[in-house]
Amino acid sequence: MLQFLAARGRAAAACVCVVVVGPAFGRTVLAQTWNDPRSLTLVAGATQRRAEQLADTGLADYRATAHGYVTFLAQLGEGLRTPPKVIKADELALEVYWHAPNLSKQRIVGRRDTLLLPTDIAYHRDHLGIVQNNFPNIIRIGEGDEVADVPHPLSPAGLREYDFALTDSFAIGAGAQRINVYEIKVRPKDDKKPRIAGAIYIDPSGGQVVRMNFGFTRAAFLDNALEALSIVLENRLVGGRFWLPSRQEIEIERRGTWLDYPVRGIIRGRWEIGDYQFNLSLPPPMFAGPEIVQAPPAELRGYKWSGRVLDSLPPDVRAVSEPDIARVQSEVRQLVRAQALARAQAATLSARNISDFARFDRAEGLAFGAGLSKQFGAGVVANVRTRYGSADKLVKGGVELGLSRPDGSSIRAFASRDYRDLGDVAERSTAVNSIAAQEFGSDYTDPYLVRAAGLKAEATSLLGFDATVSGAVEWQSPVSVRATAVTGTFEPTVPVADVHALRWALDLDRVPSLWLFGTELAMHAQARLVVPQGPAALEPGPIFVGDLGPTLRGSLVAQLERPFGQTRLVTSATVAGVGGQNTVDAPQRTELVYLGGPVSAPGYDFHSLVSNVGATEHLEWRVPAPFVPFSLGRFGRVPARGSFAPYAHLALIGQQPVVCTSSVGAAGSRCPAVPQLYPSFGAAYLLPFDVLRIDVARGVARGGRWTFNVDVSREFWSIF
Repeated sequence: MLQFLAARGRAAAACVCVVVVGPAFGRTVLAQTWNDPRSLTLVAGATQRRAEQLADTGLADYRATAHGYVTFLAQLGEGLRTPPKVIKADELALEVYWHAPNLSKQRIVGRRDTLLLPTDIAYHRDHLGIVQNNFPNIIRIGEGDEVADVPHPLSPAGLREYDFALTDSFAIGAGAQRINVYEIKVRPKDDKKPRIAGAIYIDPSGGQVVRMNFGFTRAAFLDNALEALSIVLENRLVGGRFWLPSRQEIEIERRGTWLDYPVRGIIRGRWEIGDYQFNLSLPPPMFAGPEIVQAPPAELRGYKWSGRVLDSLPPDVRAVSEPDIARVQSEVRQLVRAQALARAQAATLSARNISDFARFDRAEGLAFGAGLSKQFGAGVVANVRTRYGSADKLVKGGVELGLSRPDGSSIRAFASRDYRDLGDVAERSTAVNSIAAQEFGSDYTDPYLVRAAGLKAEATSLLGFDATVSGAVEWQSPVSVRATAVTGTFEPTVPVADVHALRWALDLDRVPSLWLFGTELAMHAQARLVVPQGPAALEPGPIFVGDLGPTLRGSLVAQLERPFGQTRLVTSATVAGVGGQNTVDAPQRTELVYLGGPVSAPGYDFHSLVSNVGATEHLEWRVPAPFVPFSLGRFGRVPARGSFAPYAHLALIGQQPVVCTSSVGAAGSRCPAVPQLYPSFGAAYLLPFDVLRIDVARGVARGGRWTFNVDVSREFWSIF
């Protein structure tokens, strides 16, 4: 899959970066009027200034240095909501030369990289250098393979092909260095042509470009897999006379599907330019040949670096952009997304993960499935998925018809018949659970059957969260053990109530992103209301529940990480509870809190702790640990270290419900008589690339024991 992402060294994106020109003073937001005389005068002056090539400034040539990073990242999973994961990072040092009127030469004098997952990514030459003079009049990216023949907005052709609007005015700097800057929004007159959209920041006193921030229309992409391409060019006043490159960022995002499983590859370049020396009488012959060249291997090896690549990698690799930059990029992204949604596409084979094709559990045995996805155009998308269990002889699946908007929001109608799992967190990846269940009779799922029909609405970036609101009418039924394992015996399933209910839910998701004090925070919160529509009974079992009342349930799952040099502190917490009529005397078992297993309570049996309220806290310290390195050929080399992670864990459960039946023994064996604490201690070893995690834990309270678990790292569970 990573080879698909890295194919031909292409990828693309909305720039996730922070670009600071300086302190802003006296900011004035102006009314946006396209092509008004003032806006056109400003861009015409800036265009003329570019055409002069600094000829009247006395700048004949210069030498500078540039230090930067080029990183390749991957983003996986439905909705692509999790942050990109760094796969490979290159650190580069450049010598930069420029000669009037438009000669440029860049020499790579230092280069080193680190590999975090196997890949054979190769970059285009211009990804390894900076942009001189804010691009020529015709913009090319990826040596003309990704973007070519796009007119620059500050060119004679650009003045005809773009609309301009003065939208903001502010001052930057302080004292004698304080200057006024105008923000000019740019959009194509015809967004179906290869064009840019974004903003240009101009010093009105001299027509100099202070900063450019823009993306490209869909028509500009020569590779259909490119999804977005964003560029930030920042200049600064050097020597009190010359506006020259200071900071640059480029992000190229390539998106595709692997059997309808969304995958995204990102190439991200970040550069700092400085140490300018002027009018050195550089000989024009030195600019012959390719613009970007690399020093001989011996010189590259001799370059003096400090620390490791990842130690000096900017900490905001996965951070959001500065607000004004993010705003412009959001507009470009919506423009590109609108063009993509407008097109109809042929039906494609669909799967959310590998286990959608084949899985095994105690209720349905070996099950095979597949799906189809169809985009009709105008944002209308349909999905159909089905699965058949060899043991339960049931056809399961669902159909969904939705309308998506360019801003990422959507509304969908759905109908389904499928298994739903008890518990707030999964204890194993589905693929590993299938192997453990089939071979050893160890199934870490608690399924029950749900037939549902309803509506679901999604909104992105709502107060920093992705929000989903759903309402459905449901029929919930218990399931029983139907499958047989190769060895071992399955425990009984939980006898949930056979009930007809209305279910409303609000889900809030915060994808892992930078938070306070250099931490990275991920969060999922849910509030749901379940209203039974008549009497219900527990099947199988002799207990008649009678009329179940409405229940309100809330849950929160959060994870916080913080790097400290080469080590990392990882902490996670969950809290969940149910309240409402009859929730103590006769609660719905589907709404109880289930803890126990490698994630929610290591050292205790799977879902052996059940109550109407529960909470957990996990504290883990990851430190480097040795590993035997070996070569992967053209895909790189496995590094000589993994991670060792000792941890402490605490689970708390509250009052015992009257009706609480265990799937691991006699009725009531999973339910404590009084609120209890369940501590445990353990350690994990994470193999290089953090692909595989090996856990050993010991529960030290009632029912605690030694447990051993092997699984892929949780970052990859969405794939399996």
